[in-house]
Amino acid sequence: MNSIKLPKKKAMFQLNRVGMDIAVIYMFILLGLVSIPSLIEQLTASSGLAADLNVIFKLIYFFMFYYLPLTILVFIAISFMAYIGRGITHFMQRKLRYSLLWKMVAFTTTIPFILYIIIAFIIPVRDAYLLLTFIFSIGLLLKMISIYPKRRK
Repeated sequence: MNSIKLPKKKAMFQLNRVGMDIAVIYMFILLGLVSIPSLIEQLTASSGLAADLNVIFKLIYFFMFYYLPLTILVFIAISFMAYIGRGITHFMQRKLRYSLLWKMVAFTTTIPFILYIIIAFIIPVRDAYLLLTFIFSIGLLLKMISIYPKRRK
């Protein structure tokens, strides 16, 4: 719930107390939810390469060729955005570490991912949505970085 309330100060500081292991598990669960529309589409497909496969093989195929690459790409994107955030914190002279920035970026993806789940059930989602998600997360990250106090000299 706190990740939906971002960039409010109280929600942000409560999420910063969450351990990195919980943040990673949260991302795995969120990505699992994001991949549900594609899983349903693959299971109900009547034509294509995987149409004649058993349900168990379809699940294995889905995990190997959709969920796993999606997870890897999202974790790389989060790490890249946290790295950008590290540069921003240096420029704005704030005292934030990379691990804290990584968690903050991970939690900013909640709203775009939930919107993706809802939209994907209604209509196919274009790749431009990923750019909007990136811009949204960087915007929230900038807002959250500005809340932190400046470094003492």
